[in-house]
Amino acid sequence: MRHLLAAVALLAAMATPVAAQTDGSGGAQPSGDFSEQLEIGISTDEISITSDFRGADLTIFGAIEGFDEKLLAQGKYNLVTVLEGPKDNATVRKKERVFGIWVNRHSMTFELVPESYSLATTRDISQIAPPQDIANMGIGVDHMRLVPTGFVGNGSNLTEFRDAFRRIREQNGVYQRDPGGVQFISSSLFKASIRLPADVPNGIHLVRAYLFRDGTFVAAKALPLRVVKTGLEEAITRAAHEQPFFYGLFAVLIAVITGWGASLLFRRD
Repeated sequence: MRHLLAAVALLAAMATPVAAQTDGSGGAQPSGDFSEQLEIGISTDEISITSDFRGADLTIFGAIEGFDEKLLAQGKYNLVTVLEGPKDNATVRKKERVFGIWVNRHSMTFELVPESYSLATTRDISQIAPPQDIANMGIGVDHMRLVPTGFVGNGSNLTEFRDAFRRIREQNGVYQRDPGGVQFISSSLFKASIRLPADVPNGIHLVRAYLFRDGTFVAAKALPLRVVKTGLEEAITRAAHEQPFFYGLFAVLIAVITGWGASLLFRRD
């Protein structure tokens, strides 16, 4: 029902004049003047994380305006949708065996990388546009901007840590890619379903959609998505960030009480 209402709302919005395409893609701009315009909507603009949260599905609706019917019939239009999480520094560590013990010997920190990243496309992204164009736009896990802080070393070391970062994030499920995850549901309407993992970070996420025509970038749009903790989780998180001293004091007190209670419970007479 929620998805149906979102689709109806999107169709209603299409009936009104659309403003000129802005920099809604986060920096990407079409290389020329095109008649096509892109409109998108999402099934919800806020996702609440509770104690029993097991992940959620986000549906992205969209429509292409001013399309060429012949090109559409020939399958020349392709779409890329991205759900990008809040950005933070991320450290990758490399373990080595020292005297028979595995220890962290080397590490590299990448600055301001998305904590989560999900990509859904009409087909494999390598078939949508030239690889160099996709790389220049920074679309996809393989083309994500990974800049190390205070980097000292050779190029092979950098490549190794970048590959390890991508591999770990994808294995953990916070980085995802779904070729074929965007489908046309009518001549110009499309939808995409993106799965949010159970450990999705809270904060402001960005939903991005890119339109390509016969391999050429045409238009883009972006919408915000709020992921927030509610209930006890929200209270604990807020206390930890806003009152760290009292939060730490309370945590120590709970640990002392718990330890004392356990000693009484399991005490041997």
